[in-house]
Amino acid sequence: MGDDAVVIGAGMAGLAAARVLADRFDRVTVVDRDRLPPGPDSRRGVPQSAHPHALLAVGRDALEKLFPGLTDELLALGARWIDVVRDAHVWQLDGYRVRVDSGVTMLAMSRPLLESCVQRRVRALPQESVLDETAVAGLTGRAGERVTGVTLAGGRELPAELVVDASGRGSRSDRWLHDLGFPSPPESVITVRVHYTTRLVSGRPQCLPGPGMIVLAESPPEHQRYGAAFSVEGDRWLVTLGGFHGEQAPTDPEGYQRFAESLPDGTIAELLRTGEPLTDPVAYTYPTSRRRHFERLRRIPAGYVAMGDALCSFNPVYGHGMTVAALEAVTLAECLDRHRAPGVVMARDFYRRSAKPITVAWEMAATTDFAYPGTQGPKPRGLALTHWYQRQIFRATHASPEVIRQVVRVQHLLAPGSTLLRPAMVAEVLRAARRDRKAAGSSAA
Repeated sequence: MGDDAVVIGAGMAGLAAARVLADRFDRVTVVDRDRLPPGPDSRRGVPQSAHPHALLAVGRDALEKLFPGLTDELLALGARWIDVVRDAHVWQLDGYRVRVDSGVTMLAMSRPLLESCVQRRVRALPQESVLDETAVAGLTGRAGERVTGVTLAGGRELPAELVVDASGRGSRSDRWLHDLGFPSPPESVITVRVHYTTRLVSGRPQCLPGPGMIVLAESPPEHQRYGAAFSVEGDRWLVTLGGFHGEQAPTDPEGYQRFAESLPDGTIAELLRTGEPLTDPVAYTYPTSRRRHFERLRRIPAGYVAMGDALCSFNPVYGHGMTVAALEAVTLAECLDRHRAPGVVMARDFYRRSAKPITVAWEMAATTDFAYPGTQGPKPRGLALTHWYQRQIFRATHASPEVIRQVVRVQHLLAPGSTLLRPAMVAEVLRAARRDRKAAGSSAA
C-alpha cells in the first residue's frame, strides 16, 4: 500500500493502530514523548494508568484478533477470568445486584500489564520501530490536500503515506491541521468533573470467593460518591474512591479510609482495613468528556486519521476507552483493505464507521452523567423518561437474572441498547422493579 506510516502515541490506541499498519506498510514508526518502561509500569504520559481500567468483552475479542495469543499470554502473567455478574459484588440504588452466571467474562488485570504485553509484541514486528522520548512538533503536508508526514522536535521530518494521531485527549492536531488549511472538527464537550483516588492493596475481600470486582455507587442525584475495587495480577486489588462535581477522596490514608466508610456498603472499607497497603493513595481528576466530530467535516485531509482519545475521550468511570480504541483499530484495518489507499475516501469511511461504536458508548455514558445536576453539555433527548426507566432497570437487577444478563451485554457492547426496550424486556424490568420495591418495603417494616 505504501512505504511508510507514522503513529503518534504509544498508548493502547497507538499500539493497536501500529499492529494494523504493520500488515499494510513497509515501515511503521511509533513516536511517543515518554520514556516507555520495559515492563508493566505506569508512566507520566498515561497519568491514569495507576487507576483501574476495564477491557470490555468485545474489546478483548478485538485485541485478540489483532494479537493472536494475547489472552493466553496475559493469563500466564497473572490475569484472571471473571464473570462480570457472578464474580461481582455490586450495590446500586439501595440494593445488591443479583449474582448469577452471565456468560459475559472479562480479564482482571492492570492497564500496565496489558500495555506492556501489547508493546512488546509491536516492538517484535520487523516493520516496526519505536521512538520514545521524542515529541512531534507538527504535521507536514500539501495545504488543503493531504498530510505527508510529521515534524519532530528539533526539526527532523518523518515522511509517511499515513499518519495516525493517537496522541490522546491533549492532541494538538487542531492547530497542526489548521496550519495546513483544514478546518477543525466540531466538538461535543460534557463537563463531568470526575475525581478518583486509588491505592493498591493485597488481601481478599470477604464478599468474594476469588478474583472479581466490587462496585458501590450511591444513587444520583442525591449522592455523588462511588467506590470500586478490581482484582489485578499478583493477588492484589486496585481500590478507587471518588465522585462527581467536587466529591473527592483524600490522599492521606486516614481520610481515604473515612471516605470508604462513608459508602453505603462496608466491603471496600473492610478490604482497606484488613489488606496490606502497597502504594499511597494517588488522585486523578477528569474534567470533561470530549468528542471531535471528524465525520461531520466536509473537508478532511488525505493521509491522516485520529484515533482513541484524540478522536473521543470518554468518562473513564464507564470503562469504554480501551475497548472503543481496539474497535477503531479493527475498523481502520477494514477501511485500508477496502480502499487500498490512505486517501480522503478511506479516512471519511473510517470516521463514519467508527462513529457508530463511539456514539453508543458516548450516549450510554452521557445518560448516566446527566443524572448528576452539575453536569453540563449537550443532553440526550428524552432524558427525564430515560432516567426514570434507568432507575427501574437498576431496581430490576436486584431481583431478575434475566434483566441483569441483558444489562451487562449492553454495557459490554455485545448487544444494542434497544434490547432493553423490547416489550417483553420492559415488562420483565417493571415486574422485577416492583418486586424489589415490595421487598425493600417489607425489610423496612
